[in-house]
Amino acid sequence: MAFDIEMIKGVYSRMSERVDAAKTVVGKPLTLAEKILYNHLWDGKAKTAFVRGKDYVDFAPDRIACQDATAQMALLQFMQAGKSKVAVPTTVHCDHLIQAKIGADKDLQSALNSSSEVFNFLASVSNKYGIGFWKPGAGIIHQVVLENYAFPGGMMIGTDSHTVNAGGLGMIAIGVGGADAVDVMAGMAWELKFPKLIGIKLTGKLSGWTAPKDVILKVAGILTVKGGTGAIVEYFGEGAKALSATGKGTICNMGAEIGATTSTFGYDESIERYLRATDRDEVADEANKIASYLTGDDEVYANPELYFDQVIEINLSELKPHLNGPFTPDLATPVGEMTEKATKNDWPLKVEWGLIGSCTNSSYEDLSRAASVAKQAVDNKIVAKAEFGINPGSEQVRFTAERDGLLSIFEDLDAKIFTNACGPCIGQWAREGADKQEKNTIIHSFNRNFSKRADGNPNTHAFVASPEMVAAIAISGRLDFNPMTDSLINKDGVEVKFTEPTGFELPPNGFDVKDAGYVAPFKDGSGIEIVVKSDSERLQLLTPFKPIGTNLKGAKLLIKAFGKCTTDHISMAGPWLRFRGHLDNISNNCLIGAVNAFNKETNKVKNQLTNEYGAVPDTGRAYKAAGIYSIVVGDHNYGEGSSREHAAMEPRHLGVAAVIVKSFARIHETNLKKQGMLGLTFANESDYDLIMEDDTLNFLDLDKFAPGKQLSLELVHTNGSKNTIQLNHTYNESQIEWFKEGSALNLIKKEQAAQAK
Repeated sequence: MAFDIEMIKGVYSRMSERVDAAKTVVGKPLTLAEKILYNHLWDGKAKTAFVRGKDYVDFAPDRIACQDATAQMALLQFMQAGKSKVAVPTTVHCDHLIQAKIGADKDLQSALNSSSEVFNFLASVSNKYGIGFWKPGAGIIHQVVLENYAFPGGMMIGTDSHTVNAGGLGMIAIGVGGADAVDVMAGMAWELKFPKLIGIKLTGKLSGWTAPKDVILKVAGILTVKGGTGAIVEYFGEGAKALSATGKGTICNMGAEIGATTSTFGYDESIERYLRATDRDEVADEANKIASYLTGDDEVYANPELYFDQVIEINLSELKPHLNGPFTPDLATPVGEMTEKATKNDWPLKVEWGLIGSCTNSSYEDLSRAASVAKQAVDNKIVAKAEFGINPGSEQVRFTAERDGLLSIFEDLDAKIFTNACGPCIGQWAREGADKQEKNTIIHSFNRNFSKRADGNPNTHAFVASPEMVAAIAISGRLDFNPMTDSLINKDGVEVKFTEPTGFELPPNGFDVKDAGYVAPFKDGSGIEIVVKSDSERLQLLTPFKPIGTNLKGAKLLIKAFGKCTTDHISMAGPWLRFRGHLDNISNNCLIGAVNAFNKETNKVKNQLTNEYGAVPDTGRAYKAAGIYSIVVGDHNYGEGSSREHAAMEPRHLGVAAVIVKSFARIHETNLKKQGMLGLTFANESDYDLIMEDDTLNFLDLDKFAPGKQLSLELVHTNGSKNTIQLNHTYNESQIEWFKEGSALNLIKKEQAAQAK
């Protein structure tokens, strides 16, 4: 069944006119990304050519997707917007609050028992405001979106950084914070700086042990975790057309790990096949009518250097399988080169767990290729040396894979089949013994491998690979096992060598499912009352933030973060997920994972009021209670990782007025702006070194806050000396209004009230 088909027809009906108008204005052929962007301008047909990386542009996304952990805060904010129904198709997916521990059925029931208050809240809010609801166990948001909602040429935003997965079906799909989603839910424009464009030309064809995952692992090694910041990555070439739709999704999904705004592929036969296989013939038929508008122009792909800001070429026929990690997804090592590298860096070679799943690699194709490796082990009496965990991407994938005997193959290796949910990928993993914090290695097909992310153990060395490579290495129990050259000894003492993995792009007998897990909203939800108990530990109604104001003087340094500081460091997931709907409670994890630059310890900062050291949240609360604003200082790519706006709302709640860093990750910078804070960068990066542990900080000209104008910050040191440094920002006029009003939501409410009079 094709959801929202009339909306899709509307997008397609205007596309030729709007794209042709944009070509006239721009005066040249267009990439696919440009076609989609210009077709979704809030003001209609293009009247001007936008400057990449400079111009802020208002867009009209087609739909919104929210996962349960971020949906709580997004919907709590939307409830304040004064609207009776969402303005665009919106869905909520319950996939984050299910812990992997015993197995699918028991883990799901445990989640229903422990998080019923949250699930019931999300279901009732969805019914009230016309939002589609996907029950716990229905699947991982991005796989469900790919199967049901993604469509070529569309634009969607989602409250999860891996929303970009939908680029596999030719969308512009972008991860945002909840406040951005609230704007669109409320019928307002969504603002984005017009992205730069990176073109990646794929030639040749994948074969053997090399998988689509290896494309993005290679790209991450080239561009690093910040190389795609502010850019859309567009894949093209004969190699791109030869990839399956779910393979394309895998590549787009991990584009979040290079900081890219999103990634996308042009419409082709593999995308059409996937649409039809997932019961969306009508979408495919409509797409075929305007197929030339759903890919980049021929001239663009023939001479990409003229149309992209950067071009990378990868020959898939020569691409080797990769292992990326540990602790960062851009540390790329070709399989076969691991022994020397691991030995040099003292990485444990023994592999204790192999995990297959997550939104990145949990399709039927992924499971079938990994199962082909597992079956060789079963048939040849090879005992798996590492433990196995499997998270199917959706109930449709799970049901079909079980019907076709794929899951039983893994079970023959004593694998644990976990719930159709995120599980270990986001730290929802009750791994036995993790609390001992022993040094160990795991391998998984996820997207991120930051320290402590999967199991909470800072000494777990996590490596990212394709599902089939995860299977082979987990079976061998060795990180440096190379299935292309190495052999294993079976129970009979016989030497066995794996043959190349095989699999199915789509199920030979089609997809099937008894209950996909979707619940349509009430047609009229006006009579539904949303009740949040005042003593709830899980949910808390929001109180609007007060404006910080322009007289920001006497602020204290809360923490100067050293090195990598991701959203996992700022607002950890794992056991903290249960507080995602309660701002005060979850603020107790604020920046507890960040490394203090002055003592190289976590969650231990100096309280200038007492001259004692304490936890970051406690220190922030002490300053706030004393009526003193605090400041956070950070390094490069601050806020890398998840879209979670809690990483902005928590410091705001604790009285942080400004975050000053060398550079930001895109989503986090926007989230800070949305919450009425100052997100600033050092004009001179070396000024980071000037900030001392017990400094007092004074903004000297915040009353002159204006687009393109630097701000001056005075550093007052305890020895009486002072430094004045310059800070850059990217605020435009409307974003400065968010700051003046205290938050973007405050401004929405003010405008809604004015319209109602």
